[in-house]
Amino acid sequence: MENQIPNHLPQKVLIGNLSEAERVAFYKKTYAHVAGGVLVFVLFEYLLLQSETIVDFMLSMTEGYKWLIMLGGFMLATNYAESMAMRTTDKNMQYLAYGIYIFFEALIFIPMLYIAAVYMDSGLELLYQASIVTLALFSGLSATVLLTKKDFSFLKTGLTIGFFIAIGLIIAGALFGFNLGLWFSVAMCLLAGGSILYQTSNLVKTYGMEDYIPAALGLFASLMLLFWYILRIFMSRD
Repeated sequence: MENQIPNHLPQKVLIGNLSEAERVAFYKKTYAHVAGGVLVFVLFEYLLLQSETIVDFMLSMTEGYKWLIMLGGFMLATNYAESMAMRTTDKNMQYLAYGIYIFFEALIFIPMLYIAAVYMDSGLELLYQASIVTLALFSGLSATVLLTKKDFSFLKTGLTIGFFIAIGLIIAGALFGFNLGLWFSVAMCLLAGGSILYQTSNLVKTYGMEDYIPAALGLFASLMLLFWYILRIFMSRD
C-alpha cells in the first residue's frame, strides 16, 4: 500500500511559485477532493460488502501466496492509476484514475472490514474509533505542515528504505506464515504519518495549480495506509 510521489510534468508553474491566495485555493481544492475520496470509498465499500461473491473471493485471497498475488495486483492497479493522473491534464481522465484508485482501495479493505464488522463483538465501534483517530492524525499532520510551512523533504530517503523493509517483511510473513504483530502495525503508522508530512510539504514542489486531483490521490493513499494499520491496532486489542 505504498505510495510514491511522481515527478512533476515539464513546464509547469509549481504551487511554490504562485501567490499565497492561489496556494490557498489549491489546498482547498486538494483537501476537498481528499474528503470526496473518503466518501466515495465508503460508498464503494458499502456496495462491495453487499455481494457475497466478492466478499467470499476476497476472504479466500487472504492466505499465503494468494495474498501476495492480491497485493501485487493492487500495487499494479494503483500505480497505473497514479501515473495516469499525473500524465494527463484532462480532468475526466484524472477523475477516472482517482476513481480506479479508490475502487481498488475499497476492494483490498474488504476482508479486514468484514472480519471487524461481523466476527468481532465491538466491530462497528472499532471501525468508528479507528476512523476518528485516523482523520484526527491526518488533519493534525497536514495542519502542522501547512501552518508551520516546514520542509519535510528530508524524510524521503528514510521513507523509501522503510517501505522497502516493510514490503520485505510482508512478503516473508505471507510466505512463511508468521504474524507481523502489533509493533509492525505501529511502525507502519509512523511510516504513514511520515509520508503524510512529506507529501504535504512537497505539494509546492510537485504540483501545479490544476493538479489538485493527483495531489488529492497521493494524500488519499497515505490516509488509507494510516487507516489500515490503525484499524489493525484496534482489532488486535479485541
